[in-house]
Amino acid sequence: MRYEGPIYRPPSEADSLLIQATVGCPHNRCAFCMVYKNAPRFRVRKTSDIKEDMLAARMACGKSPRTLFLPAGNTIAMKTDALCEVCVFAHAVFEDLERITVYGSSQYIHQKGPEGLKRLAQSGLTRIHAGLESGDDVVLKRIEKGTDSAEQIEAGKWAMAAGIELSVYVMLGIAGKDRSRIHALETARVLNAINPDFIRLRTFVPKINTPLLAQVQDGSFQMLGPHEVLDETETLIRNLEVDSLLLSDHYTNYIDVQGRLPEDRDRMIEAVRAARQRDESAFRPFFVGTE
Repeated sequence: MRYEGPIYRPPSEADSLLIQATVGCPHNRCAFCMVYKNAPRFRVRKTSDIKEDMLAARMACGKSPRTLFLPAGNTIAMKTDALCEVCVFAHAVFEDLERITVYGSSQYIHQKGPEGLKRLAQSGLTRIHAGLESGDDVVLKRIEKGTDSAEQIEAGKWAMAAGIELSVYVMLGIAGKDRSRIHALETARVLNAINPDFIRLRTFVPKINTPLLAQVQDGSFQMLGPHEVLDETETLIRNLEVDSLLLSDHYTNYIDVQGRLPEDRDRMIEAVRAARQRDESAFRPFFVGTE
């Protein structure tokens, strides 16, 4: 098996076999992200090479994996025919395979269109991890996400309608102090329209060599403290009208709050409010991320 450039996978893919399908990220302009800034330029690996790595993995593993994740940063951007071919081949090679997952930003999911997404689902693509970050168009423009809320909603709806599970990431604190509440309300609006399978919370941590770190350092971006992040979390959860599993499965978060919406809403809000009573010194300190 061969790997090139940074290889990242979601925490929920910890037990998945990783077969690299793409290198880098085709967008690579998000103001908060440093993962692929110094990495090789985006490209799609040859389908024959991906297949060879699957065969090598089958020989090396000795047994068929149940889950497969196809890095790197935006594998959904592959041509639909190629990604379908890879998914079909994976299911042929790994007889016990239950799930194939990729990263995919809204703009690249949207480019597939409803029919392309249906084809991918029929070929065995099971789940897309999508970085929503925010549903606020002002924030999306500030962080150079390359999409807007209307496209996020349409792309999300198309993926869900195709039968592909959608795991959506929300970044708490990414709006700074000035738009924190608007960010929470607008993000809830977008999530309500999509109704994804999973909502995964992350808390903004400025990363080295990124525009947002420079803004934090010069004072033009005012970060939220732990209590303010918790207030934003409560606003988001209170305004969600979805049938989704909400998770806080990441080291950046101040607390681990999780549950099924809507039935666990009150319990999650109580947990957030209980944490809000703790002194801010009790939470993890501020740090600059390096990966």
